[in-house]
Amino acid sequence: MNKITLVFLIVCTQTIFGYTKITETEKLAATCKVWGFLKYYHPKIGSGQVNWDHQLLEKLPLIEKAQTKEEFSLILENWINDLGEIKMVAPIVIPKEVELFDKNFDLSWFNSKLFSKKLSKKLKFIEANRFQSDQEFGHDFDSFKNLKNYFDLDYTSKNSRILMLFAYWNVIEYYFPYKYVMDQKWDLSLEQALPSVLDAKNETDFFIALKKLTAKLNDSHVETTAYRAGAAGKKPVYFPATGRIIEEKLVVTEILGDSLAQADNIKIGDVITKIKGKTIKELIQENRDLISASNEAKLLDKVTLPILKSYDENVEVEFLKEGKYETKSMIWFNYHDSHRNEYKKGAIKKKEKFKLLDNNIGYVDMGVIKNRHIPDMIEALKSTQAIVFDMRNYPNETFELIANFLNPQQKKFCDYTIPYLNYPGRYKWKEGIKVGFENKDNYKGKVVVLLNEKSISQSEWTAMCFQAAGNTTIIGSQTAGTDGNVFDLEFKGFHTRYTGIGVYYTDKRETQRIGIVPDIEVKPTIKGIQEGRDEVLDRAIVFIKKGA
Repeated sequence: MNKITLVFLIVCTQTIFGYTKITETEKLAATCKVWGFLKYYHPKIGSGQVNWDHQLLEKLPLIEKAQTKEEFSLILENWINDLGEIKMVAPIVIPKEVELFDKNFDLSWFNSKLFSKKLSKKLKFIEANRFQSDQEFGHDFDSFKNLKNYFDLDYTSKNSRILMLFAYWNVIEYYFPYKYVMDQKWDLSLEQALPSVLDAKNETDFFIALKKLTAKLNDSHVETTAYRAGAAGKKPVYFPATGRIIEEKLVVTEILGDSLAQADNIKIGDVITKIKGKTIKELIQENRDLISASNEAKLLDKVTLPILKSYDENVEVEFLKEGKYETKSMIWFNYHDSHRNEYKKGAIKKKEKFKLLDNNIGYVDMGVIKNRHIPDMIEALKSTQAIVFDMRNYPNETFELIANFLNPQQKKFCDYTIPYLNYPGRYKWKEGIKVGFENKDNYKGKVVVLLNEKSISQSEWTAMCFQAAGNTTIIGSQTAGTDGNVFDLEFKGFHTRYTGIGVYYTDKRETQRIGIVPDIEVKPTIKGIQEGRDEVLDRAIVFIKKGA
């Protein structure tokens, strides 16, 4: 009998007698789903009567020993039985006023080939007799459902790493409104993450594994930060400026360390082609799977920070100047706090909140102006032929007062989807905010909003609000494509966040990943930056003058 025939007979024998082998990844992925489902659906667990994290840590050794799907399924069945009898309730009726949004909802995994029919039936029964929350969804919603955040985990323990992975994966599974527009299925992301989490040799390995998983959300709000120093305990150092990626080159757009930039003759408009011998294209690719971005425009914006950061002080940088390549050996310094950007505060204070441009055109810097400045802004600009609202920044919650000035009547400009807490994983529609009032003295001129990839969240929200006025033109390029309140999650050693509610136009058009689509698309060019021109603002002025 040859080897092929022998292997075939062994496989057939195992299948016939019900002993189907199961891999560690299969077991843990299925356990993750069952554990998360029970966490949010089982009446006893949902009401806080069980230390569910502790029970997982107790069961993991048994699950690890299971060799076949039959053994594995029995462990899960017994685990559910040990929780006690679930009271059968009358059919849970969804109120008529609740309009469901179900693009994220999928419990079809109940019928997994790894589960016995008995286990699948138990899960379905729990769904039908699930925990009913008395909590109202609000901005203070606890994504971990009344469990403490994970500050005491020991990352040297494989099972503690598994617990944290399970906790995070299930928060996203049930409470991330944009799961349905990810590039790949969240189930697959779990399967891909498990081997790296299991094999992590130290805290840094584990952090990288989790960071790669968070990147799979394709959500520009996501930032995953370690509280410890990077490579081998070293602190990061930085190039003394920031820039914008254009045509696979990094163009300097702002000097951040004046004296340091001057020492190396770094100027706005300088074109960087390589860092440490790697092209900008290679550096983008190297960082791609560590960055969560809703679209390519925001990814290119986010990737500039890691590209211009190093853990080695001596850095070779290649520049392209007047058609010639020039390599410069630089010393980079840790001259700012990269998280709070305190070094920029002085520059922000000097910016004008609003001003009058030539041709009776108003200009408002939305990143600087605050509500207390709005009355003066209205008085100064109410008689202009147009107002340009520059939102290539992050506004200061000024949308309502400005919208009241722009709108002739009250209008709703968005709708939300929020978690339906009595049926985890399902969402419901909620009517959005209305702005404006019956106002015959509303602004009669043209309204122009400038946007780009730095326009994120509140910028996009505010642009939607201004669009409702009906006389608004969007000029610029694709925005960050993420809108909705942010939920923050804290773990021992690091922090992450994600978008917690869905935001849509009133006709249910999506904004996530798409962003606010410009009416007139304009992107800065290398030549324009070198000449010191604001090409987006220039185009806005042309539009105001010519109407096209």
